[in-house]
Amino acid sequence: MVQPGLARRPDVTKLRQTYDRAGSTAPAQVMDAVTLLAGLYLAISPWIVGFTGFGGLTVNNLIVGLVVTALALSCASAFGRTYGVSWVTPVLGVWAIIAPWVIRGQPATTATIWNNVVTGAVIFLFGLGALAFAANYRQHEHGRRRGVGAPGGEW
Repeated sequence: MVQPGLARRPDVTKLRQTYDRAGSTAPAQVMDAVTLLAGLYLAISPWIVGFTGFGGLTVNNLIVGLVVTALALSCASAFGRTYGVSWVTPVLGVWAIIAPWVIRGQPATTATIWNNVVTGAVIFLFGLGALAFAANYRQHEHGRRRGVGAPGGEW
């Protein structure tokens, strides 16, 4: 059976395997878990903090939170296949930060601002951390295959 598209290229297969190994390490799993929890919290935060009357921001937080949760879950389970879209997570974190000022509707309150800024910052930092970790892991793996790197240094 012939594999379609990029799946038949050995370099893509090796790259996916490297990212899958990176995604299965404990630090990567912790970053994905924190991102997933932050996404879940963002989705339900209008009901926890009490700003469900802010229609636009409520819907925004629900949708963005669920998307972040789905991305974190997919990165945790199949990072080799989802690495290409994992850059979206830090972008959504930035969006969560600025959303109280950008979304039309009722003026932002101190509670909505703190909620979105802190949650967005967590999503941004841990999403960026996962990207940096994978890139660093890939460089380390590439160096080990070429015989470069710290002797005895295992990930």
